[in-house]
Amino acid sequence: MERVPVYDNHVHMSPSGRNVEALKEFEAAGGTGLTLVTLPYKEVQIADGTDFRRSYEITYGLAGKARGETSLEINVAVGPYPVLIIPLAEAYGLEKAEEMLTKGMEDAGKAVEEGKAVAIGEIGRPHFPVPDDIREASDRVLSFGMELAKQNDVPVIIHCESEPWTDQSLSDMARRVGLDPGLVIKHSSPPWVTDEETHGVMPSIPASKTNVREALAKGTDRFMLETDFIDDPAKPGAIMSVTTVPKKVSAWLSNGQVPVESIHRMCGDIPDSMYKRRRP
Repeated sequence: MERVPVYDNHVHMSPSGRNVEALKEFEAAGGTGLTLVTLPYKEVQIADGTDFRRSYEITYGLAGKARGETSLEINVAVGPYPVLIIPLAEAYGLEKAEEMLTKGMEDAGKAVEEGKAVAIGEIGRPHFPVPDDIREASDRVLSFGMELAKQNDVPVIIHCESEPWTDQSLSDMARRVGLDPGLVIKHSSPPWVTDEETHGVMPSIPASKTNVREALAKGTDRFMLETDFIDDPAKPGAIMSVTTVPKKVSAWLSNGQVPVESIHRMCGDIPDSMYKRRRP
């Protein structure tokens, strides 16, 4: 009998967290693969644009450790975390902050060129209201990231607000630089899955029962599942437990609430189409 794929599209590992032990728990619960997304690490103080590369090296190291101790498919995404523009602008001025994030984006592009990563992310803009100049600078950095993704035929994973106009704005930005909006993955997306809601953007939806039910009720399974597990030892279940997706899939297989074909699409076909363009 073919094994059903169980894929979590947004997981973090921390050097000071449970890291590989958490992924072993994910695998033991039935998980088969995940997207490992870099985050600002307390071990790296960003004081120059080149410092982002040091964070990425931590992510590569954690991915390597996990690959050595599990059988999981691990797809790596690296990029300058967009909310950092605010403290960096406060410390160095907005122009310098934008330069620093742009350098971080350049190094993320080099990472996919070199096969160290298969996506650029999470990048974007602050998910809360900010002054216009911060927003405009964030969008310039984001647009540059989309250009690099276009050049390398990889997805971008977007951290930003979730407003009714968000996917339209992301789709428009992608089209301006020639990137297929289908390679724009909206992290922490509401259950907006119809063509009219996504404008071609790919939703990555937190794996709650309510979200999945609402999404599937719209007659499409064009989305991925995620937990945004942050591997913070002080908050062991935040944002969701690392075992959430495996437990959800197991329940669906038992109760038949989600068709097996949809599970294969959400956890197999779509991640494969996204991340198997370039493999480390």
